[in-house]
Amino acid sequence: MYRLARPFLFGFDAERAHGLGLASLETAYRTGMTPLLARKPTPFPTRAFGLTFPNPVGLAAGLDKNGAHIDALLALGFGFVEVGTVTPKAQPGNPGPRIFRLPEQRAIINRLGFNNEGVEALVANVARARRKLGLLGINIGKNKDTPNELAVSDYLYCLERVYPLADYVTVNISSPNTAGLRELQEEQALRRLVGALREAQERLGSKHGKRVPMLVKVAPDLSEDDISAAARVLADLQVDGVIATNTTVMRPGLQSHPLARETGGLSGAPLLEKSTAVLRMLRTRLPDEIPLIGVGGILSGADAVQKMAAGATLVQCYTGLIYRGPGLIGECNAAIRRRKEMPSRGNLPIVQ
Repeated sequence: MYRLARPFLFGFDAERAHGLGLASLETAYRTGMTPLLARKPTPFPTRAFGLTFPNPVGLAAGLDKNGAHIDALLALGFGFVEVGTVTPKAQPGNPGPRIFRLPEQRAIINRLGFNNEGVEALVANVARARRKLGLLGINIGKNKDTPNELAVSDYLYCLERVYPLADYVTVNISSPNTAGLRELQEEQALRRLVGALREAQERLGSKHGKRVPMLVKVAPDLSEDDISAAARVLADLQVDGVIATNTTVMRPGLQSHPLARETGGLSGAPLLEKSTAVLRMLRTRLPDEIPLIGVGGILSGADAVQKMAAGATLVQCYTGLIYRGPGLIGECNAAIRRRKEMPSRGNLPIVQ
């Protein structure tokens, strides 16, 4: 069915199509029509961060920034859905146009800039969701007008409000679309921020009687030295997991494309190699007890398997969903299951 809907959606401006797509998913869910969009994947329980995920394929943050469509998205077959990025106060994001499709490259450039209705609105939406079909991650960030030296207060504010409702929380310090945000990945800034959040996480765990895992999402554009430094900090502070990666400001293979000069983060197929290389480096630098979520450039089951072979325990997609539709979820699940069921080939990773 998505093959029929895609030309219609691609006939609109990308941001309008985004809204129409979410509205259509919501309508399908409420009218019992979701099975026409996606075949429910075979359950494939996967353990990570002390949680059991119904299957290892999730939705990356950014599609449902305000947590308004959680049940509709879980009904597509995702094992988990990550909503946000959410900030303390509502903000409009960057001026439009701010999403650009590159269909021949199966890619998207966006410079949305954490547009969202604020954490209180997200909390209200999450509280209304049934969430019976999968787990929920909530991705938190800082407001655009909050200077980096005060960023910890924004992250703490969001963490305290989403903690009781989240299955896990992701700290987003890697979006390229909020000026200066990626500077928080620098070793000392990262240690201060994540250290404060880890203390709050333990305090909130005692207060609420449950421990909610906290993950950190990193950029694909870090140097090898920066990756090593970040891994050192995250291991020292014993974060629960790492998501690799966010979008890239680089334009691999797109230098001659007319949209290559548009500012913003590039996602989709051109990001696959770069994001997977960072994932692989992190896996060799982090202790085994810190699981990784692989995201960036997954447009097929083989791409998902490539992430698993590089060290991911779970995977997420977003741009692939735009180009391939909900069928991608089941395809990725099936490919990962086949890999898991294959006999070992010595100590070599199995790659399809």
